[in-house]
Amino acid sequence: MSAPPTRPGWVSDRLSAEFPRLGLTLCDVDLERRLGRSPKGVRERLALLADRFRGADAMVLRQRPVPHAYRVFFRHVGIDPDVTRVPVEAAALQRLLQGGFPSQGLLQDALTIALMETGVPLWALDAAAVEGRLGLRLSGESERLGEGERAPLLAPGRIVVADERGPIAELFGEPAPNRLVGKGTTRVQLFAVVVEGVEAISVEEALWTCAETLQS
Repeated sequence: MSAPPTRPGWVSDRLSAEFPRLGLTLCDVDLERRLGRSPKGVRERLALLADRFRGADAMVLRQRPVPHAYRVFFRHVGIDPDVTRVPVEAAALQRLLQGGFPSQGLLQDALTIALMETGVPLWALDAAAVEGRLGLRLSGESERLGEGERAPLLAPGRIVVADERGPIAELFGEPAPNRLVGKGTTRVQLFAVVVEGVEAISVEEALWTCAETLQS
């Protein structure tokens, strides 16, 4: 199975001026069948990952290059990584609390495997719910995360992942419910947030790992 192509998202001029290495990398994955329970091989892979991330590994995780790069970026944008943990540290902590990585369905399992093997966090959208190319920009006045009056208002000036319809997610946050993968999804759009210190090969490895798992 050949690796699916990746492509960059756009970044607004204002964000590029402040964070020259900030970016998005995108990848579309065609689903051969509906997402559901993970096959045995994926569940076994999760169990092997859980065995690798015990207490000592979790303690030194933040010293590795990719988690460290995200910790540095968190501080640059005003997030305390010791309070709001970078995704791979949060997942490692959950592994310790839960005693493993319990299977949560093929999509979430694929995201977890990619995260724990590379340190690069990914998010998944229903590609049919994305209009145009994804990018990063600052939120404007009276913008909502999602659609409808019940969608939460965003504070102006927040970094958001957006398409031509509007904001999809706050940076490192969960996407709006109307953009998420559902039962009728036939193509998944994955995206990774790229920051200074995270090499392109790590990002591509995360996207390819997730794509391969989804098509297993």
